[in-house]
Amino acid sequence: MRAVILAAGVGSRLGRPFPKALSILPTGETIMGRQIRLFREAGIREVVVVVGFKKTLIMEQHPNAYYRYNPVYYITNTSKSLLCAIEDLDDDVLWVNGDVVFDPGVIAGVIDADHNVIAVDRKKCGDEEVKYRTNGSGTIIAISKTIENGEGEAVGVNKVLAAHVPALVRSLELCEDQDYFERGLEYMIRDKVAFRPLDISEHRCIEVDFPEDWQEAQQMFAG
Repeated sequence: MRAVILAAGVGSRLGRPFPKALSILPTGETIMGRQIRLFREAGIREVVVVVGFKKTLIMEQHPNAYYRYNPVYYITNTSKSLLCAIEDLDDDVLWVNGDVVFDPGVIAGVIDADHNVIAVDRKKCGDEEVKYRTNGSGTIIAISKTIENGEGEAVGVNKVLAAHVPALVRSLELCEDQDYFERGLEYMIRDKVAFRPLDISEHRCIEVDFPEDWQEAQQMFAG
């Protein structure tokens, strides 16, 4: 299994002069440093980081990872960054947004699943969160920010089995430059590739988009 961290974006909503993934948690680790450590502790040896904005800062601070560069990070979104990372892979792929802070139990649950996974938090969501909806058998049938009456938030931690990586590559190639990778998952779902939600609500997990998210993350992961 390969782990991919998507960290190419500018992260302008947080208003930092450096990538969000380098934000330092109260424990002294950066968000990315924590992600890499938890992947390694879970047995994933190869961690690929997709960089763009101020890439040298990330690479110098975390030299113990493999890197892919998205040279058009400033006009593309996570769909194209993920494509950079997986277009030549033939292994199971677990990927996360570079601004997600999570407990080790989140990663353990995703790794242990024997199917394609979208980790979810079953909570009431606002307009900004990516939401999802399932059918009667528990398979995800929709995922996007625009879903009404969603069942919860897709938290930005996902896994695709090796057999479905080519389908993910094709779907990401269909995405527009500014699409999030969830649009690629939508295409796969429409093509009858099954994804199941993994409820991680009992674990700590937060995506840092805004200053208030960062304040909550600092409180949540204070020690």
